[in-house]
Amino acid sequence: MATTTSGAREDVTLLRLFGDYLKVEKGLRPLTLDAYNRDLSQFGGFLRKRRRTLAEARRDDVRAFVFRGLSDGLDSRSAARKLSALRHFYKYLLLDRVTDHDPTVNIETPKQWKVLPKSLATSEVEAMLRPAANTLNESKYGTSLRQRDQAMLEVLYGGALRVSELTSARVADLKLEVGMILVRGKGDKERIVPLGTAAQQAIAAYLREGRRTLLAGKTSPLLFVARGGKPLTRQRVWQMIKHASAAAGRHASPHMLRHSCATHMVERGADLRTVQTILGHADIATTQVYTHVATDRLSSVYRKHHPRARMRAAATKGSDT
Repeated sequence: MATTTSGAREDVTLLRLFGDYLKVEKGLRPLTLDAYNRDLSQFGGFLRKRRRTLAEARRDDVRAFVFRGLSDGLDSRSAARKLSALRHFYKYLLLDRVTDHDPTVNIETPKQWKVLPKSLATSEVEAMLRPAANTLNESKYGTSLRQRDQAMLEVLYGGALRVSELTSARVADLKLEVGMILVRGKGDKERIVPLGTAAQQAIAAYLREGRRTLLAGKTSPLLFVARGGKPLTRQRVWQMIKHASAAAGRHASPHMLRHSCATHMVERGADLRTVQTILGHADIATTQVYTHVATDRLSSVYRKHHPRARMRAAATKGSDT
């Protein structure tokens, strides 16, 4: 076994090499890389208490690490993510011949609960997307921000984009005349996403006036920019959504707009393959969760509004008296 100091240095080197592999070979985004590094660093610290390095890990180490987290209150979804990170890491070590064994083999993934995504009602989305009125005292810069934010809201909901996809969208990716935009999703996978009429009109207004004002004479390949042509941060998009959702009386997030788009399409009869393509899901099993969301809402509305369903509920209540 390596000493504590030399072992820690070995772990840092392996994590750096693995991070380079994920970034260059797999094309993973910074947030995903951070999640991998965080999980593996935690496992490395766990191993050092057992006087072992990452390359020396055993099957019982992995099992103890994952299930200790569960006993400490970690939810099964997070525990499964940690185990997935370890599996990818040791697969890399095997391929690079750093180790000759995989300590994650035959360890069962913690049973995951199916978490239904939260979505907004159609009326709530409409309240969010309702254009803000122009005020007499509004500056040219204020008008530009309003046009940009309106366009971003329409694209987030109309195209079911993730925040990272929205902030990295480029002008060259936009095909406004045919209502399409090229989106780069997870792992730099590209997909074509349609844009509705409302989104097209909002983007056109923003490109015609607001974007030029925000650029202030500078240039940027990005479609949505901050003042001076600077890139938008994820935090700024979240703030914008929070402000817009106040009009709907509901605290919303960018991802809720994405989920709402998918849910509303399924509710109106869209086939899962089309929704899968728009969302950029690699596996249709991920998209199938929206059928459960739509069915739950359908049942709820039926029970509330259908006369025979209401009669049955009233009869049941009467039998209890």
